[in-house]
Amino acid sequence: MDVPQMVEQFAKTADEVIGKGGNNPTCSERTAKRWRAGGVNPASLSPDTRRVLESMFGRRVPDLFAPPTQLDPQAPAFDLEHEIDMTARDAQDDASAAAAASISDTSLDQLADDVTTLAREYASIAPIQAFQRGKTLQQQLQDQRDRTQVPAQQQRLLELLGQVTALLAASAFNLGAFDSARRLARSADLYGETARFEPLRAYCDGILAYIAYFTGMPAEAVAKARRAQAYGGLGDVARQRLLAIEARAHGYLGDVESALRALRLSEDVDSDTRDSLHDDIGGEFGFSTERLAMSSSSTALLIHDAEHAEQAARKALALIEQRPEEARSAHVLGSASADLAMARLLDNDVEAAREALTPVWAIPADQRVTGVLVRAGQIQHYLTRPAFRGAMLPRELRDRVEDFTRTATTHQLTGPALLQLEA
Repeated sequence: MDVPQMVEQFAKTADEVIGKGGNNPTCSERTAKRWRAGGVNPASLSPDTRRVLESMFGRRVPDLFAPPTQLDPQAPAFDLEHEIDMTARDAQDDASAAAAASISDTSLDQLADDVTTLAREYASIAPIQAFQRGKTLQQQLQDQRDRTQVPAQQQRLLELLGQVTALLAASAFNLGAFDSARRLARSADLYGETARFEPLRAYCDGILAYIAYFTGMPAEAVAKARRAQAYGGLGDVARQRLLAIEARAHGYLGDVESALRALRLSEDVDSDTRDSLHDDIGGEFGFSTERLAMSSSSTALLIHDAEHAEQAARKALALIEQRPEEARSAHVLGSASADLAMARLLDNDVEAAREALTPVWAIPADQRVTGVLVRAGQIQHYLTRPAFRGAMLPRELRDRVEDFTRTATTHQLTGPALLQLEA
């Protein structure tokens, strides 16, 4: 009986012994060749396979695969050369299957570079553009993850998927889509948890803290920021970012002492430690010195320290002016300018506030992100106070802010955060 006949006979016998339509054992040509070559351990065969073979040959399976002896002239001679050849072919087939279940490291390197580029260009492009680029990258990474079974590649893809999903969460937040931003941040956190990548988890908690802050839940924002600081492997930049978020949330709550403490800590972090996300990739994952200064000005406003707010805002603007124009963040420029204007309004200097707002009006409609719009809304609301009613300049500024917000591509946000400065 040759190999093709053996395969065919095995299938027919299986139907007879096990029954048609059942989960019958099968025999491929490669398997048949291995059996014929001998050296198979009968104990490795399933009970159903043993039944089929015994029915085909009328002999017990152990006898079928027993070493050949001169007393059994019907037993096939063991062909060592054939066995070595079959082993080599099996190894080749296995290696080919493994290669087919992996992806090119070069392709993976390019995807990692694309994620890094998006993170570093994030501040200088519109959030809708960042979202679209991130969505394309997310799909490419998911496709690659479905193709590989290599553990190291799976690990790297999990980290990259977490990073790009976190950037999508930041984009959704800046577009005012808070519910979607929250869901994306939690998804990114799951990637970070699965990959055991704690800096990413800390970054995601920071986004969730921002969302809580801007939706009127400052106590939750404090809790998220503090939880994020407990993750291991964080560098100085990560800690500065989280302490700055915590400081603003304390300021929203009216806890001046805690706000000042967190603010001081955020400005004094200097342990000379780094991490692979906030430092090595940086960009949107980082926390530049001008962004830290801008955040400090916002915290100072919340605790009604107009002098500190003006100093921090002016520092942020001076730092951002040192960057090339194409690398300047519209978010930081607009937010710091608005904070400077609000600090001057707290000193009842409307003319100086108008001057401070000049850079804000130049921000393109598609780059008017959440932070800028919220601050603009605070100014508009503050100018409705009785002390400004009837005056021409405050009315002109209110109308200008209203038009700036109305024509923004992103959502106009209102809510508790706009009222905090009245306390």
